[in-house]
Amino acid sequence: MTPEERLQIEERIIDVLKTVYDPEIPVDIYALGLIYKIDLNDDYSVDIDMTLTAPNCPAADFIVEDVRMKVESIEGIECADIQLVFEPEWNQDMMSEEAKLELGFL
Repeated sequence: MTPEERLQIEERIIDVLKTVYDPEIPVDIYALGLIYKIDLNDDYSVDIDMTLTAPNCPAADFIVEDVRMKVESIEGIECADIQLVFEPEWNQDMMSEEAKLELGFL
């Protein structure tokens, strides 16, 4: 994969992650800072480490599956491996400025 192709696919991955929401929070998971790592591999598989705002989030399975389905829908992506991690522990400082503003933290 060329560097340009890699960049385009990575941008598409981020774009689709911005369409995934926790049903209880009106901000996407990317802006919330829940995505810790995105690795696009040479075989067109993607490894994503993500977390949740709380370890006992009742929507965890829904959110993880939504991420997987949307990332795998990107042309050229063969598969997505989504790992739910809790280190480092998520906190409000990880949110984008836009997310903080939307949620009233600014």
